[in-house]
Amino acid sequence: MGENKSMHKIKVNTKFDGGSIEVVDISNPHQLQFKIRKDTNSHFCQWFYFQLNNVADQALQVKISDLKNTAYPEAWKDYRICMSYDNQSWFRLDTRFDGDNLEFNLRPKFNTLYFAYFEPYSYNRHLQLLGYANQSPLALHRILGETAEGRNLDLIMIGNLSNPKYKIWITARQHPGETMAEWFMEGLIHRLLDMEDATSKSLLKQAVFYLVPNMNPDGAYHGNLRVNTTGTNLNREWVSPSLDRSPEVAYVRNEMVEIGVDMFFDIHGDEAISYVFTSGCYENPSFSLKQEKLSHLFEKYLAAASLDYQTKIGYIKDHFKTETATLASYWVGNRFDCLAFTLEMPFKDNANLPDIVHGWSGQRSYLLGQSFLTAISLVMDDYV
Repeated sequence: MGENKSMHKIKVNTKFDGGSIEVVDISNPHQLQFKIRKDTNSHFCQWFYFQLNNVADQALQVKISDLKNTAYPEAWKDYRICMSYDNQSWFRLDTRFDGDNLEFNLRPKFNTLYFAYFEPYSYNRHLQLLGYANQSPLALHRILGETAEGRNLDLIMIGNLSNPKYKIWITARQHPGETMAEWFMEGLIHRLLDMEDATSKSLLKQAVFYLVPNMNPDGAYHGNLRVNTTGTNLNREWVSPSLDRSPEVAYVRNEMVEIGVDMFFDIHGDEAISYVFTSGCYENPSFSLKQEKLSHLFEKYLAAASLDYQTKIGYIKDHFKTETATLASYWVGNRFDCLAFTLEMPFKDNANLPDIVHGWSGQRSYLLGQSFLTAISLVMDDYV
């Protein structure tokens, strides 16, 4: 009986959580051609994540084209693609970028492999993180509301809720393709719930942490870079969120107003800048001497806590222009006169401490999340 050759044609799969790519032509393994799909109801496009099957020991050339029309075309310069054979352990491949096309060559050792813009963080892993926290006597899991597609918007509260001196809010993945943000949250939560960790024990004597590990579960599930499924960029909705367009922001903001905020950190990734940096709310007209003092101290303490962080390279003044007031850190800083920062991690690598195998990764984001607690602990001593 003859072998069915069609069974061994190269196959592309995106039918999983976060999967996204457009196939142009895969008939020739020496020139597999793809494009990046646009976010749901949006013009943004940058994120991709897909599986290739039936590729073992074939000389593959892969091209992702039309990148000049992506959200951040400058991000592809010096970018190295993420690859995995098991969807768990990820490493980087060298690429070539000509201003519009990203190309790379490989001969896979195994029959199935994955490519992604950055190491993914799945919804299933998100649920496992909630389950981990839920089993700790230090944590309480609450559902703030539902997204447009009915997914839970999850809040983890860690600490003594009866009479906290400080209320510390941390949000992540307003932009769902910035998966390093939830890797960061996983590291922070694991350390905060470690009852043998002296820094965590000291923090929880004074503070309650209000943590939203994934602000945009709909966008994350659909493989979007920037928006939820209504096509809304959540980090431009903080002045006037809508239950129709941006319920995620509306629920979190309402909870903040009810509970109060003493420190706020919004966790992100930057496509183009190959450094870890922060962006404060310095441009707020209401920016106070208290905020200025605490901001400088926090930057100093975080630089001491993690050598991955630096303060020389980041966003220039007026980077967000007319949108500035609509960002989470600016709205929170203005509303509560508190320490308010956006943290940015690279999609590429940390140019100060490059890793040729992994680039910036989920593990490095995880470790930065743990180091972040040291900086919070130190700045708490200066809080007035």
